Amino acid sequence: MNHLDNIEFPKDLRRLKKDELPQLAQELRNFIIDIVSVKEGHLGASLGVVELTIALHYIFDTPNDKLVWDVGHQAYGHKILTGRKDLFATNRQLGGISGFPNRKESEYDTFGTGHSSTAISAVLGMAIASKLQGDTQRHHIAVVGDASIASGMAFEGLNHAGVTDANILVVLNDNAIGIDPSVGALKKYLTNVKKGSAKDENIFECLNFDYSGPIDGHDLHRLLVELERLKSVPGPKLLHIITTKGKGLRKAEENQVMYHSPGRFDKHTGELQKKSDLRIPPKYQDVFGHTLVELALNNTRIVGITPAMPTGSSLKFLMDEIPERAFDVGIAEQHAVTLAAGMATQGLIPFCNVYSTFLQRAYDQIIHDVCLQNLPVIFCLDRAGLVGQDGATHHGVFDIAYLRCIPNLIIFAPMNEAELRNIMYTAQLGLDQPIAIRYPRGHGVTLDWRSPLEKIEIGVSKELKKGTKIGVLSIGHIGNLVEQVIADLPIAEQIGHYNMRFIKPLDNKQLHYIFEQYAHLITIEDGCKIGGFGSAILEFANEHHYKTTIDILGVDDRFIEHGTIGELQEIAGIDGTAIKKHINKIINEQ
Repeated sequence: MNHLDNIEFPKDLRRLKKDELPQLAQELRNFIIDIVSVKEGHLGASLGVVELTIALHYIFDTPNDKLVWDVGHQAYGHKILTGRKDLFATNRQLGGISGFPNRKESEYDTFGTGHSSTAISAVLGMAIASKLQGDTQRHHIAVVGDASIASGMAFEGLNHAGVTDANILVVLNDNAIGIDPSVGALKKYLTNVKKGSAKDENIFECLNFDYSGPIDGHDLHRLLVELERLKSVPGPKLLHIITTKGKGLRKAEENQVMYHSPGRFDKHTGELQKKSDLRIPPKYQDVFGHTLVELALNNTRIVGITPAMPTGSSLKFLMDEIPERAFDVGIAEQHAVTLAAGMATQGLIPFCNVYSTFLQRAYDQIIHDVCLQNLPVIFCLDRAGLVGQDGATHHGVFDIAYLRCIPNLIIFAPMNEAELRNIMYTAQLGLDQPIAIRYPRGHGVTLDWRSPLEKIEIGVSKELKKGTKIGVLSIGHIGNLVEQVIADLPIAEQIGHYNMRFIKPLDNKQLHYIFEQYAHLITIEDGCKIGGFGSAILEFANEHHYKTTIDILGVDDRFIEHGTIGELQEIAGIDGTAIKKHINKIINEQ
């Protein structure tokens, strides 16, 4: 009998006998592997919490009891057991379910968690609300895993919860790895706890949590017994469980970094699908990583910093080559930015490499610790623009708008690999102010990308093509798409194209020429329209009293969900077809 076939919601799960649950765990694990092997997604994290997922929904009265997954990529099993089994094949696909918990999707998704370390604060807020509303019986559970306990916000939540009588349970899913292996003193402490060699005082007990564990997170019987016991323990509680990321698929257990999000693989053997032998341009991330090593070998003042993403960002290359000058600080974006600021005060040249969507988490530090003091930190914003299947929590579409308003900060977007290399080279030669370099996820456009390094003049754009009627101003990698679209138009000679490169400072000299040359301008960006690059051009036109018509193409005032980058560009109206239609419409109206 296949138990999973008969489960749509946790109420069905609770009808099973306890000795039937291990079989269900195997079925659930196989179900996740079957789908993710073909559809892709986050694999290892959800495999590691299969037993925990079953135990939580079996013991607690979800959704009346509130359950928050942190980080949300652990929640595939949760989704399958809460009404989305038949939809799971649409996971991360356009129009399908989200790869992360999403309040709009299900009442069982109590809180959206695409970024990390928010669950303790969220469930504490829920628990306080329950008490104020007279409900003292409801349970509030935060599953904190994949190294998210080490973030500052997690400790802020623990610190506050420890002085309340809130009915919360923090389940610490300790697997010693986030996307890359965990780092820091807390990891060492938790390792000592597992070994039984930690110091006498327990850090969580010192924070007034009722601590239990560590226990085997794959022992369903033990989990059930302990969770049932904890239901009757008042106040804040912490259950420490030990799990293996990728549990149940040997390849995923052996290579936990690769199988965090492995792409397609053979569900029987775990072997990854072979990549095409065709030569393709490198990923921008790899160009960044290799160029940083190249620069650091010639400049001993260069250091690299990343908040827990050394492999994804390719800072791993510097960590392998010059480990003493590469720093993975864990899931701690605020610390990463201010650490870089401190280094800059002492003459080092910090390349602070953060995904665009995660830099949002350190906004005060960018303003207060870097830009206000005008310190020459080099921010390298990976995954800028639309990123694809990870969806709304991960799109890097706000960085232009949220950075452009900050004084002292230069903002640059390379159109290709050479420009990325050259702006990195320029920045490390010595700037007297901070700079943000934004580049997208994925491949560039140049096969032989190791071009000689050249200095870029700050604030200078490039005229790629002269025109007579319409001037198109692009910023960053999307300019390559614009270039192709214009080349395919029968009226190409009428279209001018400008790679503006610098969002701040703008190339005023070039802009005056453009406004005098063209009756109609189009700006194109892979970011939000409000406050973005197009807004900067409008401000320039207003300041200098130009009456030129300006159309802004970018992401409208909405959150874009998940799908392929091509699908999402089409939705946002910044794909090749949309750009071509827009140009033709203007021409036909003239």
